[in-house]
Amino acid sequence: MSRWLSIFFGVGLMRPAPGTWGSAAAILLGLMIDRTFGVFALLGATVAITALGFWACGRELRDRPGADPGEIVIDEVAGQWIALLFPAFAFWHRGLDDWAYVAWPGWVAAFLFFRLFDIWKPWIIGWADRREDAAGVMLDDLIAGVFAGFAVMLAAGIAHGVLLR
Repeated sequence: MSRWLSIFFGVGLMRPAPGTWGSAAAILLGLMIDRTFGVFALLGATVAITALGFWACGRELRDRPGADPGEIVIDEVAGQWIALLFPAFAFWHRGLDDWAYVAWPGWVAAFLFFRLFDIWKPWIIGWADRREDAAGVMLDDLIAGVFAGFAVMLAAGIAHGVLLR
């Protein structure tokens, strides 16, 4: 079970760029969860996938110290959902439940910023990546998700003129 979770039910086996495929699958599934069950279900799913990700990565990498195989994408799913929570909660707060269709720049920005921070790995994201343990595999993506979420909110503030007044 840890293998299937860590490769997110086969998504991590897709080529090229399994991390990007993992992020894309996470966006689609995250939007479906939000649309069907609401933002608090997405929050619960994010907490659950994060906990399961730590468990699955720990099991899959216990005999491979320092390894971060490309096919393990559960970390991308957790990080991408963290990034998606920022616009999801912002739109929920504004009373816009069906935001995935009308406010698509929010989730597109969450995807793009997450991929940017996950690949670039600035500052503390790079530190987490250099841990070279199973927790580091998860942590760099979780932190990248937080960075991406803040970047989405900053971009939205600039785009809508809130920060320019």
